[in-house]
Order: sequence, then C-alpha cells, then structure tokens
Amino acid sequence: MQDRNKSKCKILVVDDEQVHRFMLTSLFAEWGWQSMEADDGVTAVAAVEEGPYDAILMDVRMTTMNGMEALKRIHAINPAIPVVIMTAFSSIDSAVAAMKEGAHDYLTKPLDFDKLKQTLEVAMGHRQKGEEGSVVGQPFGENERFIGNSEAMQHLWQLILQVAPTEATVLICGESGTGKELVASAIHHYSKRAKGPLVKVNCAALAENLLESELFGHERGAFTGADKRREGRFVQAQGGTLFLDEIGETSPAMQVKLLRVLQEHELERVGGQETLDVDARIITATNRNLEDEVAAGRFREDLYYRLNVVVLEVPPLRLRDGDIPVLVDFFIRRFAEKNSRQVRGITPEYMDILIRYPWPGNVRELENSIERGVILMRGEYLDVGELPLPIQRWAGLHPAGKEKKPATLKDAEKALILKTLKETGGNRSEAARRLQITRKTLLNKLKTYDIQ
Repeated sequence: MQDRNKSKCKILVVDDEQVHRFMLTSLFAEWGWQSMEADDGVTAVAAVEEGPYDAILMDVRMTTMNGMEALKRIHAINPAIPVVIMTAFSSIDSAVAAMKEGAHDYLTKPLDFDKLKQTLEVAMGHRQKGEEGSVVGQPFGENERFIGNSEAMQHLWQLILQVAPTEATVLICGESGTGKELVASAIHHYSKRAKGPLVKVNCAALAENLLESELFGHERGAFTGADKRREGRFVQAQGGTLFLDEIGETSPAMQVKLLRVLQEHELERVGGQETLDVDARIITATNRNLEDEVAAGRFREDLYYRLNVVVLEVPPLRLRDGDIPVLVDFFIRRFAEKNSRQVRGITPEYMDILIRYPWPGNVRELENSIERGVILMRGEYLDVGELPLPIQRWAGLHPAGKEKKPATLKDAEKALILKTLKETGGNRSEAARRLQITRKTLLNKLKTYDIQ
C-alpha cells in the first residue's frame, strides 16, 4: 500500500452478521486501520452520506437493502469510494453483477485474510478510476481528450460522431466552462475537413467594429490603422471549420452580415468591393438560450434557424458527478507532469468535497482547482487544505466560512440560488445571469424548491 498514514485509512464494514463484523473490525485494528460498522444497506448509505471512507467492504445478502442496491446508492452519492463485495461461492453471479455496477472487486466467503488485506490495499491505493475504459472516444487535436463515463456524456459523444462527418451547421449550447470548445474541436477532428484548419473566434471578446474586421478581413486604408490588407477568419478557415464562440453576444448589425455569409457563402472585406467565396463549415456556441433571445428581440430569428440545424447540449458538471473522479485523475496527471510534481493520490475527504460541490464554473472551475492544488500541495497527497478558499468556505472548513455544507446536491443548488437572489435584491433576471442559466430555468427551479 502507499505510504499514507495507515491510521487515517477508514473502512466501512457492512454485514448483517454481528460476529463477522466484529471479527473484521478487530482484524483491521491489528492492521492499523480504522473501521466503522453497518448492519444493513440502509445504514451503510446513511454512513456514506455523513462522510467519506477510503473503502467499503460489503456483503451481498442482507435482510434490509441488499448489497447490490446499496452499491448503486453509494456510488450515486460518491462514485469514487471503492466497494469490495463479499459473497458465498453459491452467489458468484451476484458478485459478477456487482462488478458490472462498479464494484472494485469481490471476495468469496470464508475470507482469505491475506487476499482480503491485499485487495483492500489495492482499493485504497487506487481510489481514482484510471482513464482506460473511462475516456469516451480517442485523444484528438492538440492533446485534447473527451472524458466522461456518465450517460449524458456518452450520449453527447455518439451525437458528435454522428454529426461530424456531415456538412451540417452545428450549434453547441451549455453553461460557461462545460467544454463547448472541446466539442467543436472533436467535431472538426472527426469531420471530412479534419485536414483543413480549425479557426476559433470568441465573439464576446471583441468590439463590434473589431469583430467585423476579424471575421471578414479588411482592405488597406479601410479605417485608421489599416496600413495593409488583412484576410479575415472566414478566409483563413477555407476548406476547414470556423468556430464562433459566444454567438449570442453579437450585435443585430453583425447578425445580418453573418446571415448573408451563411445564405450566400460569400463576403466582402471591410472597405472592399471584391466578393470572396466562403468554403468553411460553421460551428457556433452559446451559453445563452437563443430562443429566449429571439423572443426578446435580441437575436435574429432567421439567423437562429440557420444556426439551429443540429443542436448539441453540453451538460453541466453538477449533472454528471459520476465523471468527477475520472476528470480529477486526468487533471492531476496533466498538471503533475506539467509542473514536475509527485502526486501519489488524494484523500477521501478531498474527493468527497469535489463530488458534493455544485461547481457553478463547471469543468473549467474543477480544472483550475486541481491545478492550484497540484502547485500548492505540501505533501504527496492532495488534501482539503489545497482546495480554493471559496470551496473550503462552502464546505465549512475555513474560519471565515459561515456556510454549512449542504447535505445533498439539491440542497447545494437551492442554497446557491437563495444566496444569489439575496445578492441581487430579488432581481430574478440578474440572478439568472449570474447563475448562467435562463430566467425560465430559474423560475422552474424556484417552483421546484418552493422558493417564494
């Protein structure tokens, strides 16, 4: 096992036979491990809700909530906890089924103590799932990788593979930080235009006059400072893909010009008369609800329908918490190598907070948190002290923190909504903007949580 202090290792023993639990907890004490007991699946699930464990050793057959059901509920709370199943020889089929549900391993009764110790040491030493079998698709682009075990991400990946070989215009929707640019890169990589350029433009980062020149190019003397002709991004993307991020931030005037390019496949440089043919596939992305923007008169309906040929929704991280252990492992490897740091693992308390935190900044916030932790870590294991202060305060770990850690993800989301409404003086539109959701979505959540 790794050199982490064994006295900190905590195992939950779940078995409805008291004698067997006593035997195991006594054995673990001899090995220098802490242990807690649960006599059925219900108690085990409640124990996991209260706090993290390095590993769980659980019987399959129990009178109240069997091991299979408990395994599903435990992994719904914290999929990073390794669960080792105990079973009789006559129930091997149940053990195999448990492995398919995500159990780390299974042992047959009567237990071989040497094998038991070895299995638990491996489980606790490798709490995080490896990338193999967890990464949807293959690496692509410049060291980019599409990661996710969750059903939502696997569904998204299948849609990417389905739409990529076509010439369809794609609109990628999702909250900030969910990975919309990564989706665009994947579409280009698996398209027939993969050998051509992938040109990316953030429409929100440039003023309107600069964005027009950036996209369409300009002639010499078209405006002050234009001392030579410049080709725009549409021309640079010829034969490839043009990705327009934050398309919902463009002005009505710019929307008219974009519509013409999409309809006519041609453009003129700013200050020019020459008409240029456009041969670039268009992929756009937005964190706004464009239907709401159209209804409010801020986005052209005809342009919306031009962009809305295929829509891909990127789910927020709070709806795919089963992917967090895989993402954490990937980011730790990346940043440990980049910064020449030795990271031997993470504590269960650290992972428990990562899974329970609502991640308003999504994958980007998680990535930044892991990078910070790897750079500032003082030992060989990432621990709660390396978490960013806002997350420590949310978890109630920092002296300045006044917020109590919510018991569930729903409690966390409700608390975040209440806090944002308080900060905005009850202005729902502003609260929705800060939460990076639509006003309609916010109203639905207020109804769900019975917030007046």
